[in-house]
Amino acid sequence: MSQQRSTPDPALTTLVGLAAYTELAAFGLLAARSVDAPDLAARQTLATAAGESLDRQQRLLGLTATGAGGAAAAMAPFDGVLADFDARTVPSGWAEGLLKSVVGLGVAQDLCRELAAGLPAGATAFVAAVGEPRRDDPATAVLAAAAAADGVLAARLALWGRRVVGEALGLVPVLLAAHPPLAALAARAREVADEGGASAQAWLVSRLTAEHTRRMDRLGLAA
Repeated sequence: MSQQRSTPDPALTTLVGLAAYTELAAFGLLAARSVDAPDLAARQTLATAAGESLDRQQRLLGLTATGAGGAAAAMAPFDGVLADFDARTVPSGWAEGLLKSVVGLGVAQDLCRELAAGLPAGATAFVAAVGEPRRDDPATAVLAAAAAADGVLAARLALWGRRVVGEALGLVPVLLAAHPPLAALAARAREVADEGGASAQAWLVSRLTAEHTRRMDRLGLAA
């Protein structure tokens, strides 16, 4: 008797693909910042953080039956989605590059967590795979220490953070328009939160902005 295959949830599959792709991008950014970090301790810390991004990616991919070569297939719909963001946020130095990693990854993770609330099933497992925002995040700790030691750098990073988050939030409508399963998740997530009034997109951007403010507070920087 043939064994029936369960049909994968397109919403979960799409969200996993987005989250896995952003973790891969975060790995590249953190690994690059590790190479040119100002001291050995920071180099090791950021290398560890880069490794954690790959660990999260593998946990996420494990939520769907990807099969052989499935990781690339799951992420393929999002290949190149960060190209415009990268072109608009070219850092002028190591600290700006690290802040781009922290803010860019942070917004992407927050987006995926918010959308996961709209999953009919598997939301808890998804959020567990991504992880909750951490005050002791390694990259955040390195950057917060650098900003605390240099007031001029801190002021510059605060301005840079505003630019980076603006570009990151600008990707939200692009993603929702290009991927209907994500737009459906956003609408359901707003319903779950029982916060009517604004459109699902506006609601989502508001939630992401609020979490970004908390992220910048953890860095000791003005949002």
